Amino acid sequence: MSTNESMGQIEETRDLVSSIRNEIGKVLVGQSALIDGLLIGLFTKGHILIEGVPGLAKTSAVKALADTVQATFKRIQFTPDLLPADLIGTEIYRPESGEFFIKKGPLFHNIILADEINRAPSKVQSALLEAAARPAEWVMAAIVGAAGLEPTLTAVRRGSVVALANKETLVCAGRLMISEVIKHKATLLPVDSEHNAIFQVLDQERPEGVDHIILTASGGPFRTKPLEEMAKATPEQAVAHPNWDMGAKISVDSATMMNKGLEIIEAKHLFGLTPEEIRVLVHPQSVIHSAVAYIDGSVLAQMGSPDMRTPIAHTLAWPARMPAPVEPLDLAAIGQLTFEAPDTVRFPALRLAEESLAGAASSPIILNAANEVAVEGFLAGRLGFLQIAELVERTLNTLPGCEPRSIDEVLEIDAGARRAANELLLTI
Repeated sequence: MSTNESMGQIEETRDLVSSIRNEIGKVLVGQSALIDGLLIGLFTKGHILIEGVPGLAKTSAVKALADTVQATFKRIQFTPDLLPADLIGTEIYRPESGEFFIKKGPLFHNIILADEINRAPSKVQSALLEAAARPAEWVMAAIVGAAGLEPTLTAVRRGSVVALANKETLVCAGRLMISEVIKHKATLLPVDSEHNAIFQVLDQERPEGVDHIILTASGGPFRTKPLEEMAKATPEQAVAHPNWDMGAKISVDSATMMNKGLEIIEAKHLFGLTPEEIRVLVHPQSVIHSAVAYIDGSVLAQMGSPDMRTPIAHTLAWPARMPAPVEPLDLAAIGQLTFEAPDTVRFPALRLAEESLAGAASSPIILNAANEVAVEGFLAGRLGFLQIAELVERTLNTLPGCEPRSIDEVLEIDAGARRAANELLLTI
């Protein structure tokens, strides 16, 4: 693309921003900076920051964001994929070749994407931190795993509205992260369907009226399978979630129910609850996304079709509402909703998460790091399905507990836990 063509694209984008700003302003009331950033960002992948791996096209939360925005703002084109070389931008990493290239532009910057940020060059992490420091009003943090911790913290320290689709950030550094949110007057909006559901029905102005919250779980693809069959489960079977369209790592976490364990820890920090105030209920239909029980016996539940575009639309328009391209919930067609208690014998990951929450502050960090190593090993065929929880438990039992006082200490514990888990993996 020539310089003249680039400038022509910039002018066209400016004209579009000007022409439909008022129209979008009716939806995003009081979010003028977001409106400009959103419109420009959808053309250039800048200003509205979407931190997502592996690859935008493969990141379900970001795909859902794209669908939601594009369905609402019909005239905006958005392709959730790696950036082509002819777009204006800063430093871009292409995972297929392992190369970086530079395309400089006078007005816009692009975010950096990588297929596997935990294994990508350190330059990718630096680029993500630089992207998170840019003056966007709304940031979606969708990087899978502990790799999302530092970019999310960078956005929080700017006082941004952060739509959090990365539960590991709070699992690993919940107390430190919430203190930074308060200190910098940032806003943390949960994107996880369960936590977004709680956020919608929780009376945060009168928390003394809350008895407990209920996080629902589908039970995953092995909900009714015997242990003998689960022991032979393949990665293809584990990622075949019955209700949700998610990435491989999160799908495996759902199959082991570690996903729900991590959500318990996340809920504690998000909503200031004690472990005793957080309960898990298996609900195979994934229609009730979570509920809040009050001291007067009332239970308020948030319901909807199992589609991530609903919580993303909620966080994108908050505190208002916006249309989302989701199938309307048809309770008559569903017919019935069923519930059951979780089985911590067949799904020990849930027990391990609850125990880590009751342990030292380092325990959830170790839990998460070991789980990431174990899931990676399972997907690569080096570990059996039931051995995922076994490796996590052995890692927790191997490392001493401690109380991290900074993000650097959190990262040190995370790195140490990964080393220990990788060494233990060789013995299983």
